[in-house]
Amino acid sequence: MRVTPISPERLVELLAGRIHELADDGRRLRVAVDGAAATRPGELADALVEPLRLLGRPVQRVSADDFLRPASVRFEYGKQDPDAFHDLWLDQGALLREVLDPLEPDGDGRVLPTYWDRGTDRATRARYVELPPRGVLLLDGPFLLGRWLPFELTVHLAQSAAALARRTPAAERWTLPAHERYRTETGPDELADLTVRVEDPRHPALVERG
Repeated sequence: MRVTPISPERLVELLAGRIHELADDGRRLRVAVDGAAATRPGELADALVEPLRLLGRPVQRVSADDFLRPASVRFEYGKQDPDAFHDLWLDQGALLREVLDPLEPDGDGRVLPTYWDRGTDRATRARYVELPPRGVLLLDGPFLLGRWLPFELTVHLAQSAAALARRTPAAERWTLPAHERYRTETGPDELADLTVRVEDPRHPALVERG
């Protein structure tokens, strides 16, 4: 394994090029940017939007944080249960039904950009949007790998346990056992198509397995 430092700008350029090269036959592409909140997966996904559009790719951004289960399910075992956070918070069925499955080759391309508002604990009532052929879905969030969710490319943002603890706000440190469980049980570093180490998100490093 080789770990090569790379600037954030070069990382975005490399990922955009990799996504653009995946398919040029009209297929829509589903890309996951997987990582704990401290690794800033949403920021990386956002940064990819404009470069991909400049390459002629329509883009739709979606966050797993907008596809959570209702509070009655998430908090069934308490508001700070790490296992529930890992196993129960994401509404995988809704994400498949409303976002990923419509982008299959025979799908209609109609995507629901948001599903559940965690603040109001109600459906967002968002309208469907159509992702045109050759479009790219950029989905960010934690625990996206190892769930049999269909993606054409997966990027995992990895942090050591020490860095994750240091960069996680005190109020969220109860989530740390869930991230450790994900690391040991799922092994996202090995499952992802690309792994980027982000001990400091301002100074990423590309992990090359060989």
